Amino acid sequence: MFDLFGSFKKIPLPFFNSFDIYLDFGTTNTKIAVKDKGVVLNEPSFLGFNTKTREYIFFGHEAKNIVGKTPEFIKITQPIVNSVISDFDAEVSLIKNFFEKAINVYLKKYQLVKTNFRAISTVPYSTTEIEKKAVEEVLFKMGFSDVFLIDKPIANAAGANINVFSHHPNLIVDLGGGLVEAAITSGGGVVNEKNIKSAGENMNHLIANYVYLKHGIILGENTCELIKINLLNFTNSEKIITVRGKSLETGLPKSIRLKSSEIKESLTVNFSQIIDIIKELIEISPPEVVDDIYDQGIILCGGLANIPGIEKYFASELKIDVIKTKSPAETTVVGLLSLGKNFENITRLSLPKM
Repeated sequence: MFDLFGSFKKIPLPFFNSFDIYLDFGTTNTKIAVKDKGVVLNEPSFLGFNTKTREYIFFGHEAKNIVGKTPEFIKITQPIVNSVISDFDAEVSLIKNFFEKAINVYLKKYQLVKTNFRAISTVPYSTTEIEKKAVEEVLFKMGFSDVFLIDKPIANAAGANINVFSHHPNLIVDLGGGLVEAAITSGGGVVNEKNIKSAGENMNHLIANYVYLKHGIILGENTCELIKINLLNFTNSEKIITVRGKSLETGLPKSIRLKSSEIKESLTVNFSQIIDIIKELIEISPPEVVDDIYDQGIILCGGLANIPGIEKYFASELKIDVIKTKSPAETTVVGLLSLGKNFENITRLSLPKM
């Protein structure tokens, strides 16, 4: 068992301190923050497994950059699917590597101090008991003394500078890579929630299918993500880029020019589904909640919230004001940092131990 903190916890000195680490296990990216230090790591949730030696050899950025370029005996995997752990051992290996990169440097001052090492992580509101238990087990396997789980919509609300204990409802839409989660928070809890799994990574597959059918070329996953980042916008700005893929007809490399309007067309249905779950969430909410939402507007966070003009698109479709957080992709982990300034907030909001 890998115990990052074991040697520090066993020192029998009469000094007590706490070392708090905040984690956001994302499908696309993992974010880690340290109390009083801020976000210390934001890397892709990818790793490469060597089937010959039975060990993980590539992690984070390095693993993602070689997707589709490896020999057959190296498998690039994602241990998080739709924001929940799907491969326990792979996730342990990934977090171990990330801790070695980003956390070890902060442990030096704790070598002579008896310390309580605490992990605070988020989980989607729709997560099952078994899925929550998997998150706890990963973190206990890393050697933490205590593990606290917080509903992700609550952390997002805190990251949007909202008083999560206020009884003024807020509708927050997390546009993530593996899960789109729309939730209404109030009084330190979640009033209602809706989600769909047709999120950011699914959009990459839709772009690949669109280009395959319309232009007859096959594109890799990383290429599709770059197309989404560079072309997709809701500002009516028409951008054009040249991409290269494999011709369906000849099997040889072929270049085509893609426009923003084409990418928007390929994702129209997906964004319509997101709009629909927000409408459904509002429809099932009490009148008093709906009234407050119309007054305060809808908050967007998550990586897809970085798409230019997306807040105006949502506002025009929903007829409600829409704003996005200052740093959409890091809203969740920033929210945990904010809550952790007073650890009593964490204990009040944490889910029951599994």
